[in-house]
Amino acid sequence: MEKDVKAMSDAEILERIVCLAFYGESQKFETFCQKLREGLPPGTEVALRGSVVTNEKWSSGGPFDHDGPGTSDLDVNLVGKAVLKCWADEYFYIPKVHTKPLNDQCPEAAPALNPLRILLQDLVGRPVNFQASAELLLEARDTFFGQPYFKILCEEKDEEAS
Repeated sequence: MEKDVKAMSDAEILERIVCLAFYGESQKFETFCQKLREGLPPGTEVALRGSVVTNEKWSSGGPFDHDGPGTSDLDVNLVGKAVLKCWADEYFYIPKVHTKPLNDQCPEAAPALNPLRILLQDLVGRPVNFQASAELLLEARDTFFGQPYFKILCEEKDEEAS
């Protein structure tokens, strides 16, 4: 698990995520993704960020779940115009582009999404935070600030439009 995420294939990153966040249970990961698909506005893409991707906590440098099973949170980044509309206006860092987190401390940030977040939190047995961003901001955080992400749900492209 020591490998740098930038040197890993998508399959290796996904394996890391399932091992760390879902206790090695791929079915639990699939259920997590299905609940997201069912509960989010159509067209929403979903990326995981933070220590579940890097296996290094930003605050301490320690590994994911360093303090015991279920102690590290999942940072779930939601991407898309429709999902950004779920946040109350006062819960944006950058209006209509990047939100403050929806979490246990701030359930009023996006009340319509909080039941889904709680359901996912119960499913995985660890804190789950939602944050919404425009695609450009997600890319910029990776490129300029070294905050990698891994998309677990991508918008399905219309084959005829290609």
